[in-house]
Amino acid sequence: MPTPRLPTAFVAACLVLAAPLGACGDKPDTAPRAPAVATSAADAGGMAALTTAAKKEGSLHTIALPSDWADYGAVIDGFEKKYGIKVMVENPEGTSQDEIDALKEHRGGGRAPDVIDMGDSFAQSAARQGLLAPYKVAAYDEIPEEQKDGRARWYNNYGGYISIGCDAKRVRTCPATFADLRKPEYKGKVALNGSPTKSGSAFAAVYAAALANGGSFDDIQPGIDFFAELSKNGNFIPVESTPATIAKGRTPISIDWDFLNLGYADEFRENGTDVDWQTAIPFDGSFAQYYANGVNKDAPHPAAARLWQEYVFSPEGQNLRLGAYARPVLMDAMEKDGTLDKTAAEKLPTVEGTPTFPTEAQTEKAREAVNRGWAEAVSN
Repeated sequence: MPTPRLPTAFVAACLVLAAPLGACGDKPDTAPRAPAVATSAADAGGMAALTTAAKKEGSLHTIALPSDWADYGAVIDGFEKKYGIKVMVENPEGTSQDEIDALKEHRGGGRAPDVIDMGDSFAQSAARQGLLAPYKVAAYDEIPEEQKDGRARWYNNYGGYISIGCDAKRVRTCPATFADLRKPEYKGKVALNGSPTKSGSAFAAVYAAALANGGSFDDIQPGIDFFAELSKNGNFIPVESTPATIAKGRTPISIDWDFLNLGYADEFRENGTDVDWQTAIPFDGSFAQYYANGVNKDAPHPAAARLWQEYVFSPEGQNLRLGAYARPVLMDAMEKDGTLDKTAAEKLPTVEGTPTFPTEAQTEKAREAVNRGWAEAVSN
């Protein structure tokens, strides 16, 4: 007889109650395994045992987690306060490729990141290279199939849509579509959040541009050609867009995730920055993507790494994402079980239709095309 599946609400309760009360999986059918090889909390002896082991380790090493990215500042604070485990962030402004490089360069050493957060195309690459450990969080079954690795080496945590951010104080009429970006009035104004060969958001921007220009998930070349055209006519500038470059007027138009552009607008208002940051989701190149989390196969703090995964996939962790305009991967499940922050959900921008996603094979093909052709395309 098949094993009955736990209701989502009960899974959520396990995440909240297991650590202090020793419930939900604290009596495994087999002897507990060491955290370094445990493939679930139950496999490690239950949430209470995993929490105890993580607290004994005392710290968690991360990389490329800016505090203003999907509210990582609040996520880190919440984890530290809940468990008393110090979270250290190396190279907070790093890219997804920087994370993969760190996994390789520091393999087996104390400086290695315990966990990763990267564009899912990069997570797929890390898994293929044998860098990630299989681990199923309590809510694993609730994650949509297309949003996770079947072997649980990575699974998406939050995501958003590619958007066009624009400073209405420096740009007379802000662009709303990729087609608009060709206009001569935007010369020297259009930027990305890094290079698409390293940055997940920039890679997604090229994919979105491809969809807006006759491309498809199987053909990203029109997106590369689009930016080659913008580079040739002077509209695209090779400056990595950040809140600092926006505030200084260096990147008045930035193609980036909607949750980042919307968050920047709040940040500028709160700080009194002389920027009127507007966000538009281009209907001609609608592209959604999620960011994946995973555990380093050789994590120096294996218990803390797995406990972190449980936290960021708990209702608390997922709602923190939502508060920063990022769409939590468990949003539908949380809406059904009543754990979703409805007030925060109502602030998300409206989008049309149901998002579709490229397959792993399509994504890898697109990455190879970008890696091969990007530098030459924007060299003008």
